Amino acid sequence: MSAAVELPAAPTFRLDGKRAIVTGAGRGIGLAAAAALASAGAAITLVARTAAEIEAAAGAIRAQGGLADALTVDVTDTAAFARAVAEHGPFDVLVNNAGTARHAHVLDVTEADYDLVTDLNVRAAFFAMQAVARGMRDAGRGGSIINVSSQMGHVGGPRRSVYCATKWAMEGFTKAAAIELAPLGIRVNTLCPTFIETPMTRPGLADPATRDWILSNIRLGRVGQPEDLTGAVVFLASDASSLMTGAALVVDGGWTAA
Repeated sequence: MSAAVELPAAPTFRLDGKRAIVTGAGRGIGLAAAAALASAGAAITLVARTAAEIEAAAGAIRAQGGLADALTVDVTDTAAFARAVAEHGPFDVLVNNAGTARHAHVLDVTEADYDLVTDLNVRAAFFAMQAVARGMRDAGRGGSIINVSSQMGHVGGPRRSVYCATKWAMEGFTKAAAIELAPLGIRVNTLCPTFIETPMTRPGLADPATRDWILSNIRLGRVGQPEDLTGAVVFLASDASSLMTGAALVVDGGWTAA
């Protein structure tokens, strides 16, 4: 008679009892991430600077049986965001999603556009991560930080010198933070999407030349949708990715494979 085979336990993707905070959560990738985390059982705090938008988003999640509240704050006001996190936290998960882009040829980039994009995509993102990580440290229970980067944090692209610079910076501070926060049980990873159809990207995607360039580089032959990222978000937030930190999860339809 053969010996019984002991099978390894399957990981859980459930987030019951966890609290998650999502920045830039009123629409697009942030809203999709918040809805997915709520579906997995987490209580969600949605953050944006537009009160009506964020209240409506939280209400939609509650209408489907999820746990959600809205927090109106501008993440570029790093002191205000830190105060809000201290008041409403601690959180177990951060989806550090707020970001922007202003595309121009490298010879035409203005200092104003450089400052605006860098302020949100690097400075605000860094200090949002810091504020939530401090709460995780003080609570003594670890957590997962998901910095929403881009495939453009791994390659270059025309008219995207500033955007690429900010996402490469995010990839760097994610790896450094992962090393420093690992002893506290805090994991830090990036999620790196290809072009996702959202209110922010829709105007650019409407240009036939731009869309043709994008589709010629996405090997799977289609522009992404916000729901294409939600499985990755839940994975990174959950214990299913418990041995993963300092890594980039690239969801790019094969863009960076070549």
